[in-house]
Amino acid sequence: MLHARQFISCLLFLVFTSFYAKPLIAQNATPLHVHVGIILDLSSPLGKMMQTSIFMALEDFYASKNHTTKIVPHIRNAYNDNVLAASAAFDLLKNVKVHAILGPQRSNQADFVIEMGNKANIPIISPATNPVFSPKESEYFIRAAVSSSFQTKAIAALFEAYNWREVVIIYEDTDAGHGFVPYFIDAMRSINTFVTCRTVISASFSGDQIHQELELLRNMSTRVFVVHMGPLLGARFFSKVKEAGMMSKGYAWITTDLLTSLFDSIDASSAESMHSVVGLKPHIQITSELNNFTTKWIRKFLQENPDIDTIKPSAFVLPNAFVLWAYDSTKAIAMEIEKVVKAPPQFNRTINGEILTSLDDIGTSDTGPSLIKSLRNFTFTGLSGDFSIVEGELQPPPFEIVNIIGSYQKPIGYWSEMNGISRKLEQTDGDTYNTNKDNLEFVLWPGESPNVPKGWQIPVRSDQKLRIVVPAKSGFSEFVYIEENQNTTGPVNPKGFCIDVFKEVMKSMPYDVPYDFYTNDAPIYYDELVKKVKNNQYDAAVGDVTILAHRSDFVDFTLPFTESGLTFVVPIRADERNNPWIFLKPLTKNLWLTTGAFFVLTGIVVWVLEHRVNKEFRGPLHEQVGIIFWFSFSTLVFAHKEKVMSNLARFVVVVWFFVVVVLTSSYQASLTSMLTVQKLQPTVTTISDLLKDGEYIGYQDGSYVPNFLKELGFKCFRNYSTLEEYDDALSKGSINGGVSAIADELPYIKLFLGRYHEKYTIIDPIYETAGFGFVFPKGSPLVADVSRVILKVTEGDQMINITRKWFGDQTDRLENNGTAVAFGSLTLESFRGLFHVAGVTFVLALMIFFVLFIHENRDIVSSKDPLLQKLSKIVKAFDQEKEDPSMARKPPVDTNGGDVTEGIEPHFHAQVSEVWQSHVLSFSDRIDEDFSTPESGSPAHDAISTAERR
Repeated sequence: MLHARQFISCLLFLVFTSFYAKPLIAQNATPLHVHVGIILDLSSPLGKMMQTSIFMALEDFYASKNHTTKIVPHIRNAYNDNVLAASAAFDLLKNVKVHAILGPQRSNQADFVIEMGNKANIPIISPATNPVFSPKESEYFIRAAVSSSFQTKAIAALFEAYNWREVVIIYEDTDAGHGFVPYFIDAMRSINTFVTCRTVISASFSGDQIHQELELLRNMSTRVFVVHMGPLLGARFFSKVKEAGMMSKGYAWITTDLLTSLFDSIDASSAESMHSVVGLKPHIQITSELNNFTTKWIRKFLQENPDIDTIKPSAFVLPNAFVLWAYDSTKAIAMEIEKVVKAPPQFNRTINGEILTSLDDIGTSDTGPSLIKSLRNFTFTGLSGDFSIVEGELQPPPFEIVNIIGSYQKPIGYWSEMNGISRKLEQTDGDTYNTNKDNLEFVLWPGESPNVPKGWQIPVRSDQKLRIVVPAKSGFSEFVYIEENQNTTGPVNPKGFCIDVFKEVMKSMPYDVPYDFYTNDAPIYYDELVKKVKNNQYDAAVGDVTILAHRSDFVDFTLPFTESGLTFVVPIRADERNNPWIFLKPLTKNLWLTTGAFFVLTGIVVWVLEHRVNKEFRGPLHEQVGIIFWFSFSTLVFAHKEKVMSNLARFVVVVWFFVVVVLTSSYQASLTSMLTVQKLQPTVTTISDLLKDGEYIGYQDGSYVPNFLKELGFKCFRNYSTLEEYDDALSKGSINGGVSAIADELPYIKLFLGRYHEKYTIIDPIYETAGFGFVFPKGSPLVADVSRVILKVTEGDQMINITRKWFGDQTDRLENNGTAVAFGSLTLESFRGLFHVAGVTFVLALMIFFVLFIHENRDIVSSKDPLLQKLSKIVKAFDQEKEDPSMARKPPVDTNGGDVTEGIEPHFHAQVSEVWQSHVLSFSDRIDEDFSTPESGSPAHDAISTAERR
């Protein structure tokens, strides 16, 4: 029995052990230790903050439940030294055998450490913000912070909101600073904002060196600055900014997240120097979990850093985005190690018989590949919000825009990639991207100013005013002039149309632009005026300066404030309507001579064609010469009575009639115009006339017009300075030491014609020019603002009042005068084609006539007579009267072969022959008055009827 009881007891003990012993053993089992390195700059406030955050994350993670793994942290202080950071990483890999590294904290320290992680297959989870380091290029690199390149889009949106077009970028002389600049410039270029200067500030700079850099910036025109540097250097920098007086009205300072996020770590006195700065930082959503963490974190941080009160006694240090990202990164790696590591991690070493270097001696982690694969795409909700890593890159949250007021950061708005700038952070889908400044809260700008800085202003000088040069000239004082009693060594008080327009524009500017006018004793020509602005001797030029392409290569012009165009003005002809010889004016001399020659030529041609067959063109020599002139000139009024017999002559006469009709109608129209609009006729009607005759052309002294005239082909010039000189030169003419025309721009020409509108007029064409504009240095932002105001002024009543003040209503006379109507004499060129047609007709008719004539007299031509004898016979043959073959008729013949006229009285027979000849040659039914018609049925009557039928 005793043995049986003992057996049962042992059996029950074994059963109990099998059910309960194993869980107890598992509950008390030691988790796998995974060594993780931490590299921070514990000499900086941020490094201390991150250290507290990392250890709190480990405590919170492993306090929640039992774990199979446990991170064993190994922290190293790299200070702000790249070599110490690399040495710390090497020590952690070789001696501690860590399987992941959190850090390094600084971007300039991360480069070499990332390379070591790639070689050892160790994940490097670093908050390095330098965009030069890319997780796409480094397989084992995880960026546990937002890349600094992303915030450039938010800065660009801010610049669009305030319409700033120039900026100076000031950055720390580190890898992170240099890596940020290219992305910033690209973002500014995308919104057409010009980066006028890039200033590098080193942490080793003394206060005097920083002050020297600020003095250079102070003398520039740009007044918007973006600062990208850490809190330690940033605090020193802004202290010097305030000392330099650059925290005053008109300036705008924008800080990136590198300084804005760490603003709470700056001491109170330095923070006060950043008063009215606008900054950007990643937005962190406030939750109850974050509030609880903040309370514990502050307590722990102050315990670990009891000297914090000496750093910033007047403000509480709060966890920023980098601190929260360090917390979430630590949790993330702890979670993934828990999933991946199932056995004690080891380092594998591959030896191929070669001599190993120190790096080769480290080996590779067997857990690294699976751990990095899990970490590169990882998402969970942490203290910072959605902690999402995609392809090794932390996805950026929206940015918060703050206005620093004393030691407090006042939120004024938000920016998100989807919606742009908004007063409240509300993510919506669709095309709702906005950059309106009205979506931001009130901003207090430097100098306690509520007005948004324009971003550009005049560089600070002792006089604090814009220096404007005006041309010194003796004539055309309506545009600009300086009174003789003024001292030109200092500021002057010019007057004139251009000056009043400029003053009105400056008065209408949205901000104050103080200025003084300056000039020289000697006349300043316009190209010299432009060069003085180009060489920074003056800040602008105001006057009647024409906008030209070659000048715009060196300076910038505003929009024109006058009408544009260059034209020629010439004298008006004297009123010749009472001239007794005005009837000769419609045709030029050449046209008169050519027309007369063709009249005579027509008579000769018709005489040649009609001489042999038409009795009207025969007779004594003097009668034949008379008939030639009479016939040709009588066609002018169609008063000729001679009938032409040959078809060739008829053809010539028809063509000549057409020429006469065109000439007479043109003559009548030209004469009518001269008698009715004589007052509008200029002495010269076209530019080509001036070029052809080599006339002298006048221009205004100091203008660009001579170069333009040379391009047109003119070679003779004379320059003048006043309207009176213009009048005198045109009155004299080129022959008497004056000019035949004045070439100038429309504003001057309108002024000239307003005074002398009865004596001169303009001729076409009007060459296009850009008009008058104000001159500013190349790249001056004032150009855009002034141009916009010029549009408002020129479209309003102000311009009408200024114009009437200086020009009165005289310029309206140009509209009434108009461009001169070119009713000059008709030239031969206009009728050259007509005369060519007539000439060809004459030649063709004569050729046909002579061919037929030679054919008829071929016996004479083919005879063996001497040449002179042949010519004599040809002339005699031409002079012999010949009946037109087409008109010839045989006498009527009886059917029996007898002559029907036989038995008729000789007197009656002669009358019949005369009727026959008249009927055939003239194609007329008339019978001579002396002819008596025989009675019907008589032999004579029958003979006539028979002849007519034949």
